Amino acid sequence: MILSITGFMGCGKSSVGRKLSQLLCCPFMDLDEMIEAEAGKSIPEIFAEIGERGFRQMELTVLSSVLSVKTEEGTTTILEIISLGGGTIMTKECAQIVRERTLCVYLKASVQTLSEHLEGETQGRPMLKGNVRERITELMAQRADTYENTAHIIIDIDGKSVDEVAENIRDEVERRHRGSA
Repeated sequence: MILSITGFMGCGKSSVGRKLSQLLCCPFMDLDEMIEAEAGKSIPEIFAEIGERGFRQMELTVLSSVLSVKTEEGTTTILEIISLGGGTIMTKECAQIVRERTLCVYLKASVQTLSEHLEGETQGRPMLKGNVRERITELMAQRADTYENTAHIIIDIDGKSVDEVAENIRDEVERRHRGSA
């Protein structure tokens, strides 16, 4: 089974994913890094060249490819962890693939927490042009329901360290595994 991590930019998907991969002793993948490797360009360069629509299509292609190769039917053990981009599941097809082929964890954060995490770090984040707090509020209003409806597990990250969030996920995965055994 693949565990996917979703949530808004700045919620710690990659940091938590890397820590969780250590706790669960399994490999970690970052979808954005895979897209950059595939394209030979950074995310901002891809957005500048082909726009958000083109980027989302590329994202769907890479995600579909990774999950079709990695998914093992009937497996309840976490074999791999993948952190998704903040907008990955906003594409209906991506949300469906993630929901059906992974155990999806949503790292839920308040606008305040996200604003603090992203303060001064908007370089390389094409979706955050303009007033960062307003843009986060606007995008979260559009995305929150999709995050919650796609996820199998929701972890509130406000006030927690990366280690605490990773441990919360590990504990929840283990609890679910014991419940299905």
